[in-house]
Amino acid sequence: MNEPRCAELESFFEPVVEKEMKSHGTPGVCFSVVKDGEMVYAKAFGVKNLRTGERLTVDSLFHMASLTKPLVATSIMQLVERGMVDLDAPVVEYLPYFRLRDPRFETITVGQMVNHTSGMPDVIDYEWDNPVYDDGALERYVRSLVEEELLANPGVEYHYSNMAYEVLGDLISKVSGDTFEGYVEGYILEPLDMKDSTLLKKKADPKLLTTPHVVGNGEVVISEVFPYNRMHAPSSTLISNVIDMGRWAITNLNRGELGSNRILEGSSYDLLFDPWRGFHEEGVDTFHHENQGSQTMYHGDHETGNGLGWFYGVHRGRRVVYHAGRDTGFRSYIALLPDESLGVVCSSNFDQAPLVTSAKTALDVLLGFYPTKLR
Repeated sequence: MNEPRCAELESFFEPVVEKEMKSHGTPGVCFSVVKDGEMVYAKAFGVKNLRTGERLTVDSLFHMASLTKPLVATSIMQLVERGMVDLDAPVVEYLPYFRLRDPRFETITVGQMVNHTSGMPDVIDYEWDNPVYDDGALERYVRSLVEEELLANPGVEYHYSNMAYEVLGDLISKVSGDTFEGYVEGYILEPLDMKDSTLLKKKADPKLLTTPHVVGNGEVVISEVFPYNRMHAPSSTLISNVIDMGRWAITNLNRGELGSNRILEGSSYDLLFDPWRGFHEEGVDTFHHENQGSQTMYHGDHETGNGLGWFYGVHRGRRVVYHAGRDTGFRSYIALLPDESLGVVCSSNFDQAPLVTSAKTALDVLLGFYPTKLR
C-alpha cells in the first residue's frame, strides 16, 4: 500500500472514525480506500460481536444491503452489451408472468426499473425472520406482486424501489438461464477475484461473517435476526468485505476493467454513472442520501440525481458517484470520484453507524482537505 497516503489517513482520518464510533456506540466498522488503480488503505476498527469481543479484520464479511444494486445494474448492462436485453423494452417482454393490479405495469421498461423511475412501490416486509433459501424463491416473489399498485406513471417520478430490483434479478435469471446469484458469481465476482463475496448466506465463511447489531431498549445489542432472504437477493443480499469491495471500486473507476479482465465496455458507464434519459432532481444532494427506504431524495446544495444503479452528486467541487446500504444490523457505503480515480468503501455491523461522515473525511484527506474536528 502507498505509505504516504496511509500516514495521512492514520493522522487525520482515524481520529474522526474513532470519535464517531464512540459517540454512536458503533461496535465495528471497516474501510478501504483506492486511488489510481490500487488499494492505498484498508483497516478494521472495533469488534465483530459485542458479546464475544472478537476483533474485526479487513477480511470480515458484512451484509452489504443495497450495495448489491450496482451489481444488478452491471449485470443488466452486460446483457445489453450482448444483445440479450433492451433498456427500452417492457419488462413483460422478458418476464411474461410479471403482473401488478395497476394496468400501467405493462409499459414499465427495464431501464425505468434500474433507474428507480418505474413508479413501483418499495418492499414493506423483507421477512428476515422467515427466510427462504431455494432456487425458486425469486420467481415466486415476482409472481406474488399481483396486488401491488404503482405510485406514479412509469418514467415520470423517482421512487426508490427494492421491489423493482427483485424483478430485475429474476429477469437476469430468466434471460441468462442461470440463477440470479449464479449469474453474478460467474460474470462479476469470479472475474474480479472477489473470492470471499457471495449472494448466498450459506456460502459465506462463518468464521469471517460479522454479527449484526441494532438499538434495543436504548442500547446497542445483537440483532435477533440476520438480514437474509433469498427472494430479496437482488436488492440486498451481497455479503462481502472491504478488500473485495475495494476491487469492485477499482473496477468501476477503471470503467469496467481490473487487471486483464474486463466486465463491461467503458461506454456503458456513460449510462451507469450519468443522468439517464435526462431524468434528474433539481436542487437535491444525494451524497447525503443514506435512508434507502426513502421515497424521495434529501434536499441540499447541488443539482444531483441518479443514473443506472448508482447515484451521483458533487463533493468538494468534484463529481461523486455512490450508493448506500442499510438493513437490520448493518450499514454500508461506497463513494467514487471518477475524475480523481479515488474511492472509499465502508461497512459496519451496526445499522446506526454514520458512515457518510467517515467516507467524506477519507475523501477529504486524499484531496488535501484535512479535518481538525467533526463537522
